[in-house]
Amino acid sequence: MEKRILGLDPGLAILGFGLINCKQNQAKIQDTTVDMLDFGVISTPAGAEMGQRLCTLFDDLHTLIKELQPDLVAIEKLFFYRMSSTILVAQARGVLMLVLAQHRLPYVEFTPAQVKLALTGYGNAEKYEVQEAVAQELNLDEIPKPDDAADALAVALTAWFQI
Repeated sequence: MEKRILGLDPGLAILGFGLINCKQNQAKIQDTTVDMLDFGVISTPAGAEMGQRLCTLFDDLHTLIKELQPDLVAIEKLFFYRMSSTILVAQARGVLMLVLAQHRLPYVEFTPAQVKLALTGYGNAEKYEVQEAVAQELNLDEIPKPDDAADALAVALTAWFQI
């Protein structure tokens, strides 16, 4: 079995993405490999009008999905901390969900605590612990930057662990 999983860390200013390729030998379930294929961010300018920022996310997500061709998308669920930030992220997340529906892509969602638990074994792990786990799982020499991309890779890995 082989699966390309695109992890997304939703945000209006910065949307992180990370693509992994997972292979599992059906004869030997323990024989699995996971490779990082790509990661980065989609950014929108802070001074731009809200509608323009959402259009940028819409267009760039369409382009990203066409280029990366994932089999599954994993999304971090909204985390409520400041109401104004949550509303902005929710608007960006709506655009993200629309694009996924237009591409007919299946998706799974995970809370930050679920991602932390999957990668570190501890649901209240610190951000750097999760990032170190991402680098270790993907055999990377360093933690992917920026943080939003590392978070997206963590979400993708969580989806792989759940399959």
